[in-house]
Amino acid sequence: MSDAGLPEAEGLIFEELNDDAGYFYRGGRLIERGQSEFQAYEVWDTPQFGRLFRLDGCFMTSEADEFYYHENMIHVPAMAHPGPRSALIIGGGDGGSADELFKYPGMERVVLAELDPKVIDIARHHLQSVHHGALDDPRLDIRIGDGLRYVMEDGPAAGESFDLIVLDLTDPVGPAEALYAEDFLRACSAMLNPGGALSLHIGSPVFQPARVRDLVSRLRRVFAVVRPYFLYIPLYGSLWGLATASATLDPLSVDAAEIDRRIAERGIGNLQHYNGDVHWAQFVLPNHLRRLLGG
Repeated sequence: MSDAGLPEAEGLIFEELNDDAGYFYRGGRLIERGQSEFQAYEVWDTPQFGRLFRLDGCFMTSEADEFYYHENMIHVPAMAHPGPRSALIIGGGDGGSADELFKYPGMERVVLAELDPKVIDIARHHLQSVHHGALDDPRLDIRIGDGLRYVMEDGPAAGESFDLIVLDLTDPVGPAEALYAEDFLRACSAMLNPGGALSLHIGSPVFQPARVRDLVSRLRRVFAVVRPYFLYIPLYGSLWGLATASATLDPLSVDAAEIDRRIAERGIGNLQHYNGDVHWAQFVLPNHLRRLLGG
């Protein structure tokens, strides 16, 4: 049986999307498997995605498709920002979000608060094609420990504030559940500099509609500007939702031509998915998503 509770045929790795649906990939070769203090982990070499990383039976990231998630998680708020210089990542131990943040020439400091040091160890040894050395960038301040405590206690006590906060987390169950709570989101809001923004993933509107609706509602109770957006992420097997939230920063205030101008001006290369047209297109919601999100 897999950690997700599905029977795994030889060479196949499964994940459930909900109690009635799931999907699989051919595993190829298992490189490493174990149990950290916090979660079960696996690293596979797969025919479809190359190196693939799982936690507690859930697909996290892969060499071949990480850009769908990381580029859109980071560049949608960061490109709308006039010049991000600091960022906080909660989770994100694979280093993919940090890699995208370090593409900004003005980025001076990124704090990465990762609960499980084993995730960073796995990334350093097996996922270089995801982080491209970002985990060893001198601008990266790695804090091993509870991201909840950092945002609620340690960061405010030290007077920390950021232009961007990225919740690069597992799903809102188990250890990560408290990091999606309204009081935690309010604490994140308090740590944002003026004009700053939060970004996070909110799940699949097809297979987890209640989760998506509830998270967007929670964000709207905390932030004045909330913009959910959607794209297909191959590794996650579905249309997937992300969101930006801010007191003032609206990614729809920047048109496609200006996004492309900023990409060029900031010298951000090697983008495989994100551009000005994509920035705008992802916010265009079909009717079923408008109904789900209530406006």
